Amino acid sequence: MTDNIKDKPSLLIVDDDVTLCIVLQKAMQKRGFDTRVAHDVESAVVLAKEDPPEYAIIDLSMPGESGLTLISRLKEIDAHTRMVVLTGYASVATAVEAIKLGAIHYLAKPADADEILHSFHRDEGDSKIPIPTRPLSVARLEWEHIQKVLAECDGNISETARRLNMHRRTLQRKLNKRPVKD
Repeated sequence: MTDNIKDKPSLLIVDDDVTLCIVLQKAMQKRGFDTRVAHDVESAVVLAKEDPPEYAIIDLSMPGESGLTLISRLKEIDAHTRMVVLTGYASVATAVEAIKLGAIHYLAKPADADEILHSFHRDEGDSKIPIPTRPLSVARLEWEHIQKVLAECDGNISETARRLNMHRRTLQRKLNKRPVKD
């Protein structure tokens, strides 16, 4: 039986949402993966050092360090790990940073297991993706700008608030909200 498990590709799922992890783990096991789960960056790094995963699904927003940090750390452990970011806080700034750091794809929640599986094997861009016909709303532009400045400040909320000339608590409230849909 252990030989059968070794034949399966290894997958590390990292998300602080325990229910999502359970559902995603079962779905990915049905699709032939040997899965392990972590709920924060440090636990994920420990698991990856024990047995570097071939694939990883990474949430961006978790207690402690962010998923962006985990992308870098997993790349240091094994440069060939294929990582997909799955987040409820999607923004252009974090998508760009995730790809620059080594993720192969970036998906907004909710995404189903088949969409994630497809993302693991997408090595090319899609020039046929439709271009939006409307500009972003002011609220979405604000969200994107905050995310860009936050990324420039390496996730430091105090420095981001200073640069945006905003009270730190106001910034935290804005960051705790889901991004505005357009």
